[in-house]
Amino acid sequence: MPDVPADFISGVELSRRLYRDAVEPLLARHFPGLPHTAALIGPGSEVLGFDTERSTDHDWGPRLQLFLATSDEDLFGKLDELLSSRLPPTIAGYPTSLVATEHGTRHLRHTTGRVQHGVVIASLSSWLSGHLGFDPLTTITARDWLATPTQTLAEVTAGAVHHDGLGLLHPARQALAWYPDDVWRYVLACQWQRISQEEAFVGRCGEVGDELGSAVVAARLVRDLMRLCLLLHRTYPPYSKWLGTAFARLPVAAQLTPALTAALTADNWHDREAALVIAYEAVAALHNNLGLTAPVDPRVRSYHNRPFRVLHAERFAQALLAGIDDPVLRALPVTGAIDQFVDSTDALSHRTRSRALGTALYPD
Repeated sequence: MPDVPADFISGVELSRRLYRDAVEPLLARHFPGLPHTAALIGPGSEVLGFDTERSTDHDWGPRLQLFLATSDEDLFGKLDELLSSRLPPTIAGYPTSLVATEHGTRHLRHTTGRVQHGVVIASLSSWLSGHLGFDPLTTITARDWLATPTQTLAEVTAGAVHHDGLGLLHPARQALAWYPDDVWRYVLACQWQRISQEEAFVGRCGEVGDELGSAVVAARLVRDLMRLCLLLHRTYPPYSKWLGTAFARLPVAAQLTPALTAALTADNWHDREAALVIAYEAVAALHNNLGLTAPVDPRVRSYHNRPFRVLHAERFAQALLAGIDDPVLRALPVTGAIDQFVDSTDALSHRTRSRALGTALYPD
């Protein structure tokens, strides 16, 4: 078990105290006037505000990024030495040492002597380019937006900035705060298209006695509806572990959760479909309330002449695509951002791979 105090505090608050109580005083004493930015962004449940006491068992602790100007890269080693030798052994009762294990993770441990600290020292531009695959302080292309998983965008726009002495991190986060309007419409259209492609299968699987297959399709549709709601609320959907937690914080969650839960727990396809119908029509109304398109009839209807009730969600996709001005986006296949058509963690979490996939699909 990690060496932690009984009273849990969030990782963002712990990072703030690390900077305020330890790192900032050391910089002021040994490198007075050094322009720097201090923040907690990037990977980690604490960055998204989802950490709990359970999170402390690995890769969690007093962490932050200390960003310097590119011209000050010669100071990286000196700063690392300063923090290793002068940081206090604890902050708010938590060890400042994160000790590496043979499993590739780091664990909080009380140590003596030099601190194995959790401060990443880097130039801001190189860190942003490495994490995103592009520099958000320059022109952000449609390919940049679409080749970047929403989890990654959330990691840079969430968290906390403790001090922005370089004056660049706040503008970078503002540039990434949400998709440009045409990109947003395109991503929403592709999410509706995903729903359209499978909404009839809940009944079709059930009709041939495949209740398990029907339930699997329903679960996929529930996931897509949850992601769609987050996108409609201008919130980057996180990866699967935190999707439900993020969805639960939306204003529409109280209305939709009973229907989505019923769709997942139903033991027959008729009840499963009935629960999804409630969800479809509620999300369709949410779409219409945004005014991104002319109102689209939010009522379900039969799937051609078959006895399955569907929204025909492609109607919403088509309405959104018709409102896109950018000819590049209008020419794209209705596949969407990378995490709308790629479902491999090893692809999405590897920036070179995700960028390569984007380059293959999205034209200049």
